[in-house]
Amino acid sequence: MGWRRRLGVAGLVIGVVAGGLWVRNSSALWGDQGGVPQLLAHRGVAQTFPLDGVDGDTCTAGLIHPPDHGYIENTLPSMRAALDAGADMIEFDVQATADGKLVVFHDATLECRTDGTGRVGEHTLEDLRALDLGYGYTADGGVTYPLRGRGTGLMMTVGEVVAAFPGRELLIDLKNDEAAEGERLAAYLATLPAERLATMSVYGGDIGVDVVRQRLPTLRVTSRKIMKNCLLGYVGAGWTGYVPDVCRHTELHLPHRYGRALWGWPNLFVDRMRSVDTRVVLVAGDGPWSEGFDRPADLAAVPAGWTGWLWTNRVNVIAPLAGP
Repeated sequence: MGWRRRLGVAGLVIGVVAGGLWVRNSSALWGDQGGVPQLLAHRGVAQTFPLDGVDGDTCTAGLIHPPDHGYIENTLPSMRAALDAGADMIEFDVQATADGKLVVFHDATLECRTDGTGRVGEHTLEDLRALDLGYGYTADGGVTYPLRGRGTGLMMTVGEVVAAFPGRELLIDLKNDEAAEGERLAAYLATLPAERLATMSVYGGDIGVDVVRQRLPTLRVTSRKIMKNCLLGYVGAGWTGYVPDVCRHTELHLPHRYGRALWGWPNLFVDRMRSVDTRVVLVAGDGPWSEGFDRPADLAAVPAGWTGWLWTNRVNVIAPLAGP
């Protein structure tokens, strides 16, 4: 009888501990259920494309869906349209030119999207402004190019974007993971007043982001390394409600299907991160190709009562559906 009694006691203890962990980390009991998502518009209002078979070398401008709008990603008109549609934050891509300027453009090379050739970093700002940013977009394998001729003169600098949208939340993707480009971006951001810098965030590769963080320790930044260290630390200690220091004042771009492994998922987790000034941005799919919540059907995957951020490439479609 002794071993049975001991087994029963052990089972009782395990049950009590498991029940306590559930209660301590129950989003249903403790999480904020009454909010609405905030929307991050990826590159403004962008042309979208199917992700099947896409890799790092794919020219996605040659794969777009038939356009239902005339906006070109990473331009002031597309960003303005996103804010008008209801975006709470704009994400855009930044890289350096041959003359040391910081331009807003996604690809390292020009052939896919524009009528230019070579790498962005081989050209001056003046050269890049002369390009047609809509030149390469096609939805029918090159039979027609519906955006050709609409993008000349639309190449912007990061400073022009910041000036165009005063007070708005902006997320900069530092495209080239190089220390020199991190230094260049940090040097520009250091010229901004503290109140404007508080509305800016930077993400990208580990090297470039580390440089920005060292130069501007109060700026919100994130990288794969920062997010990995945060989530691993939280998985180990989050059952207590503790949020590791590496998670503080940053941003987590989190594929929604991985969230179930996190203590307090979904809304208690968001609340805990918010308490240390960290944003949780939900992305669709596995995360590597900036898959967003772009169709009404995609919203079915968003946790009920989600109070964090949603990543979208079609804020004009999603904003009317994701609000209260």
